[in-house]
Amino acid sequence: MSDLIDDPDPGENAPEFSVSDLSGAIKRMIEGEFGHVRVRGELGRISRPRSGHVYLDIKDDRAVLSGIIWKGVATRLAVQPEEGMEVVVTGRLTTFPGQSRYQIVIEDLKPAGMGALMAMLEKRKVALAAEGLFAAERKQPIPYLPEVIGVVTSPSGAVIRDILHRLRDRFPRKVLIWPVAVQGERCAGEVANGIRGFNALTSGGALPRPDLIIVARGGGSVEDLWGFNEEIVVRAAAESAIPLISAVGHETDTTLIDFASDKRAPTPSAAAELAVPVRLDLLAWLDGQGARLSHAQSQAIALRGQRLRDLARAMPRAETLLDGPRQRLDAWAERLPAALTRSVQMRKVGLSETAGALRPALLRRAVTSDKRRLANTAARLNTHALVRDIHQKRRDLDRVTARFSDAANRQVQGWRERIATLDRLRETLGYRATLQRGYAVVRGDGAVLTTRAAAAAAKALEIEFADGKLDLAARPDTPAPSPRRAKPPAPPRAKPKTPPEGQGSLF
Repeated sequence: MSDLIDDPDPGENAPEFSVSDLSGAIKRMIEGEFGHVRVRGELGRISRPRSGHVYLDIKDDRAVLSGIIWKGVATRLAVQPEEGMEVVVTGRLTTFPGQSRYQIVIEDLKPAGMGALMAMLEKRKVALAAEGLFAAERKQPIPYLPEVIGVVTSPSGAVIRDILHRLRDRFPRKVLIWPVAVQGERCAGEVANGIRGFNALTSGGALPRPDLIIVARGGGSVEDLWGFNEEIVVRAAAESAIPLISAVGHETDTTLIDFASDKRAPTPSAAAELAVPVRLDLLAWLDGQGARLSHAQSQAIALRGQRLRDLARAMPRAETLLDGPRQRLDAWAERLPAALTRSVQMRKVGLSETAGALRPALLRRAVTSDKRRLANTAARLNTHALVRDIHQKRRDLDRVTARFSDAANRQVQGWRERIATLDRLRETLGYRATLQRGYAVVRGDGAVLTTRAAAAAAKALEIEFADGKLDLAARPDTPAPSPRRAKPPAPPRAKPKTPPEGQGSLF
């Protein structure tokens, strides 16, 4: 080794080394001189790549030492490294030629004293509380009488025997045990798996699902109970859908699982007492409640009987209620024979009077009188039959009109409009409207005259104009008018309409 570091003789060239040779020589020198060492310092930067190894820095106020924890060692550590923790690490010094640095390969890591361990615990508690894992609203009520109780603890310790003994004394229940390590590097993972395993069971399966979980361990030092302070255990307890009681250590021992559980018990035996009530106390309570119920029933019956007797004294007796109806029945029984006799006699008199009116001679006279009255009525009805029929039809029309008001009104209105139209047409086509256009009606001897010869032969003439009638006396010596020269025939005119009945022709 001295050959590598001695100065060459003056005037000679220094020996040449490769980088690998020089790095290997330094590595052998450091590993040979130091071997295993224990280093105390504060953890700085911590890196956990996907490979599972842990890279960290150990520092004090003047220097920094790089460190590495291989994956297999990191999984066995009782306390996981956290930044800012003061620790004492044990390992061997070596170099990393790839980056020209020296480092320590850590084989063991422990907190440097109780103060550092408690500081780390307090820091972790604050971080988990900030996430709401210790909030009171997350906690579930403990069932009053669970059917199945799951216990996460060591199967070989005194804890499980205490729990089973206490349950047997108070109220025997079915117990499922999930065996775990309660200290050491395997403790945290196994306890978290036990809590999650009980929650993964399904109701009605081959293995019953617990109604309550108890996580129990006896007393010990902070290092012994450290597995119940690990984050994986706290999160499993907070996520449990089954109510959970933590019973770790004695009454003065406190771990983080106590804050995340639904109920904390000071000891494992106390956890069993919190899990179930005392069977004898329940039986005594049931006996007391039964006695109270019987007494209440007897008292209620007695009170209602007394109330019934009080009401009965205020009510009249049944015999008194029947006295009046009985007297009325006797009075009616005495009056009934006389009433029946008088009724029969009255009916006999009425029958005699009716039979006297039904003699044949009287009946024949009555029939004859009724026939004459019927004939007279028929004669009177013949003259008025048509009027009654009209009135009847008008009444029928009014009833139909009232029943079918909307349709009938429209129909009647149409009929009325049509009648008005026909009336106007009648007025237009009548001879009085023709008189308004300059024509006149000539009547002679009471008849309408339509020819000149008929007018000349009439003794008196009456001419009707639009504004009135004019009477003319015919002169007997009036010569007949001379015949006029025949006029050429006039063109054919339209045939006049037939005048209405009772109206004479104007042409």
